[in-house]
Amino acid sequence: MRAPQDLVVVGSVNVDLTALVDRLPGAGETVGGGQLRRDIGGKGANQAVAASRLGARVRMVGAVGSDADGAAALETIRTAGVDVTAVRAVDAPTGTALIAVDAAGENQIVVCGGANALVDVDGIAVGPGEAVLMQLELSMDVVRAVAAQANGFVVVNAAPAQPLPADLVERVDLFIVNETEYAAMPELRGAQRVAVTYGASGAAMFVDAAEVARVPAAAVADVVNTVGAGDAFSAALTLAILSGAPDEQALRTACAVGAAAVAHPSAQPPLDRLETYGRL
Repeated sequence: MRAPQDLVVVGSVNVDLTALVDRLPGAGETVGGGQLRRDIGGKGANQAVAASRLGARVRMVGAVGSDADGAAALETIRTAGVDVTAVRAVDAPTGTALIAVDAAGENQIVVCGGANALVDVDGIAVGPGEAVLMQLELSMDVVRAVAAQANGFVVVNAAPAQPLPADLVERVDLFIVNETEYAAMPELRGAQRVAVTYGASGAAMFVDAAEVARVPAAAVADVVNTVGAGDAFSAALTLAILSGAPDEQALRTACAVGAAAVAHPSAQPPLDRLETYGRL
């Protein structure tokens, strides 16, 4: 298998304020007894850090606030080995996610975009040897523009779910979604390739709307937090496919990485190199 290409992650950077509780509140309900965590997150940052820890050379494009949270985010992402030269400091608060996680690892999340809303296409350049991984926590205009200019492999983790323009569906080489997002975006039936995750039921790959591979979920002894699992899966699947792994093996590897992620309380869990999670 060939070595993974350089990866550019264009995406969001947030501060995650996480309350660990026995159970999630219902509408209008207050739940006490929580424990508070403060971590760096955002789907873009999570995926960039995961890809770097899995062994890729990663460059991130995004924005943080000119505040203490922004400085902390940059240092955390840089320490994970990600090139943050193209992450701008802007005149807006660093994005923030308010998260509640229950004893079973299930979660509720509210995202306040902040500086992420100021990411624009000016100055975003994708080199001919770079693959691109994006999410939908940035402006759709930015995602469309980056996809249109990229010459290499383009992956979009289409979350949160929203209507997808036809030009994006046509250009993207791989979409990654969970089963709820797949149901909410019928446009994906027209995509070239779509990976769909089914939680404890595993994952499947669709090519031109036809299922070509399906794998079970990897076993997890103790689920601590599911917040970063999808991001770890997205990074791992992208790198596995870039390495030349066939769809079934790529899915198995990504599921193994996702399983490792849920065993850690952070959305940016420690990970080993990609090859330790599957035979690539």
